[in-house]
Amino acid sequence: VQLQASGGGLVQAGGSLRLSCAESGRTFSSYVMGWFRQAPGKEREFVAAVSRAGGTTFYADSVKGRFTISRDNAKNTVYLQMNSLKPEDTAVYYCAADHRAGVIARSSREYDYWGQGTLVTVSS
Repeated sequence: VQLQASGGGLVQAGGSLRLSCAESGRTFSSYVMGWFRQAPGKEREFVAAVSRAGGTTFYADSVKGRFTISRDNAKNTVYLQMNSLKPEDTAVYYCAADHRAGVIARSSREYDYWGQGTLVTVSS
C-alpha cells in the first residue's frame, strides 16, 4: 500500500486548504483512513478518521466543526477539507490506513501504512 499526500501549503489564518491522499493499490475501500498531524517539537496527533464506506467519521476536538474528512473509493482518495485555519493548525499532515475491520482508531499506533506528509503553514 502506497499513500501519496498532497495539497499542503501556506495560507493565512481564516483561510482554507484541501488535502488529498491517494492510494496506489486496489484495496483502498478495505481500509479505514485517518489524518494525523505533527507540529515542530510535538508528538503526532490524531486529526480525523473515516470508515471504509465513508459513512462514519471522527474528529479531534480541536478541529471539529472546521475540518471535514471524506473519501472517494472510486478514486482511491481520502480528503481533508480544512476551513477557518488557525496558526496552531500549522504542522506536517499525514494520511494513514488501518486494515482492521470494525474499528476506527484514533491512535497512530493502530495504523499500518503512512503517507509521506504534506506541510501546512498557517500565518497569523
